Amino acid sequence: MIELTHFNPSGEAHMVDVAAKAETHRIAEAQGIIVMQPATFDRIVEGQVRKGDVLAVARIAAIQGAKRTSELIPLCHPVSLTRINADFSLDKSSSAVILNVIAETVGRTGVEMEALMAVSAGLLTIYDMCKAMDRGMHIEKIRLLEKQGGKSGHWVAS
Repeated sequence: MIELTHFNPSGEAHMVDVAAKAETHRIAEAQGIIVMQPATFDRIVEGQVRKGDVLAVARIAAIQGAKRTSELIPLCHPVSLTRINADFSLDKSSSAVILNVIAETVGRTGVEMEALMAVSAGLLTIYDMCKAMDRGMHIEKIRLLEKQGGKSGHWVAS
């Protein structure tokens, strides 16, 4: 059975001590999707949303979300990020925007949470900017795709 590291021997939540861990290059990639009505999708693509360039603002929100992860997830360590890359793919057939984020650091703990938080913040920003025209948008499939570095090594989602 895998030991849950965020609990001490008494079963109380605590921040994991990473002082003895080696600093390694760590990378995580996460993805999520927001599905909307075709008219909403078209307005995003055409740059016709009154609040501005939805994908540009969502990209900045994704980066900001990654940078602030430790402020929102109680047991996350503050991580010195070396790179956040947020890329959007547009799927017209399903009226969906797909956000992929790659987070990188050289440090003692991974950046999976930063990548996942970036995806969440980016997709929520799309929702916020477009909710007046489409409250039925839904966010789905936020997940870790891959992580590299650290003691546990390389992992890829199946």
